[in-house]
Amino acid sequence: MNDVCSRLYLVRHGQVVNFSEGTYNCHKDVDITELGVRQMEAVAKMLRDKNLTGVYCSDLIRTKKGAEIIAAEHGLRPEAHFTLRELNIGLWEGLTPEETEAQFPGALDKRRKRLDDYRIPGGESIRDLSKRVISTLKGILDANYGGNIVLVAHGGVNRVILADTMNLSLKYFYSLEQDYGCLNIIDYFSDCAVIKLMNGQPVNG
Repeated sequence: MNDVCSRLYLVRHGQVVNFSEGTYNCHKDVDITELGVRQMEAVAKMLRDKNLTGVYCSDLIRTKKGAEIIAAEHGLRPEAHFTLRELNIGLWEGLTPEETEAQFPGALDKRRKRLDDYRIPGGESIRDLSKRVISTLKGILDANYGGNIVLVAHGGVNRVILADTMNLSLKYFYSLEQDYGCLNIIDYFSDCAVIKLMNGQPVNG
């Protein structure tokens, strides 16, 4: 194994304002709670002494706010990418699983059976998500070769990055827990990548 090329600090956004409703927040632009802000401040504190070369996020407020909190400690401005948004859940957006089953009978079971490739009506599959996220991540890594990068993203985005790192089938997407405000650390070498931390908890919710 060669010297580390790049280190990625992969963060999930903080707790969202409607977390207790159980609805799908994917491309819906929802803010974070006071706890969510504290979770991001805790991550920022952990990374305060790191020499960050870039801070990235999606273009949704729940990731942008966290990225801004972290970037402020380093005099950086976050770079937002539409392609780092959460899974596009199409016609299921804003629904609970119960409402989804009522409006689209049998769809949830079909998705469970083909989790990696099932394309949600009006949306995308997890494989679609993985392709756009990994492509964007490769560009970020190339632009920060040898640097320390922060990416504040979404649960689904983080899962496909972790699965890609481990060469794990996307069928096991939901086996990778990503709590609000969690921190993952991935070291990228020229010939491989190593996960140093997964779903780390800077602050308890």
